[in-house]
Amino acid sequence: MSNQVTGWRRIVNAAGYSWKGYKAAWQNEAAFRQETLLALLGTIIALFLPVSLLAKLVLIGSMIAVIVVELLNSAIEAVVDRFGGEWHTLSGRAKDMGSAAVLLALLWSLVVWIALLVESWHHYFP
Repeated sequence: MSNQVTGWRRIVNAAGYSWKGYKAAWQNEAAFRQETLLALLGTIIALFLPVSLLAKLVLIGSMIAVIVVELLNSAIEAVVDRFGGEWHTLSGRAKDMGSAAVLLALLWSLVVWIALLVESWHHYFP
């Protein structure tokens, strides 16, 4: 017999682990809190913009992508920190790459917002 959890119980457990990870990021990562609050504000703004539903979803999705990348970056940092406080080239490289991924996600979100806002501006004010 297997002790592996399956079915609905597995889904409920996975949701609990996800919530636990979200709470840990909120409590321990200032950048995560800032990006989450920015995404909430951006979502409210996107919902009221005079753009298509698809444009709203793209705007909101670009901000969710930043949060996802930040969560992954925070996980990388936690694992690196767990395995020693001494500086190592690979540890520094891993942290720097995670940070670069967040920067790229933020820049891409900014490009998406600018492009869609400029497009909608030209649509309403030709």
